[in-house]
Amino acid sequence: MAEVAFQRILEREHATDRFTIDSAGLIGFHAGELPDSRMRYHAGKRGYTMTHRSRPFTRSDFDRFDMIIGMDDQNIKGLNNQAHTLDEKNKIQRMTDFCRNIDADHVPDPYYSGDQGFENVIDLLEDACEGLYEAVNTP
Repeated sequence: MAEVAFQRILEREHATDRFTIDSAGLIGFHAGELPDSRMRYHAGKRGYTMTHRSRPFTRSDFDRFDMIIGMDDQNIKGLNNQAHTLDEKNKIQRMTDFCRNIDADHVPDPYYSGDQGFENVIDLLEDACEGLYEAVNTP
């Protein structure tokens, strides 16, 4: 969801040519699958189309991207375990560190929280993506 929210901001700001965005998971169990149908439904209500397929995070992602963003403590720990250098560790950021209006220390798993859980996660990610955009555009 974060990648489509950030992509929307890039389109709004006419900055799509300045960034490469991707999404990956630390567990390859759902590799090749679309996002959860409930997330696609709730995102669709806000005009997002989620068509990307899940892929596992790989060590080469540290070379491909300037920032690697984790959603919660487990993600951050898993990413840090894969980072071999200080430069790689310094690329790892927590999504909620970019929140501007919502006070949160992680992106919760919405899958057992019903409709409101998905709506809350989308609210949080939209807020964090706005803050992320501001952060990467501040000289």
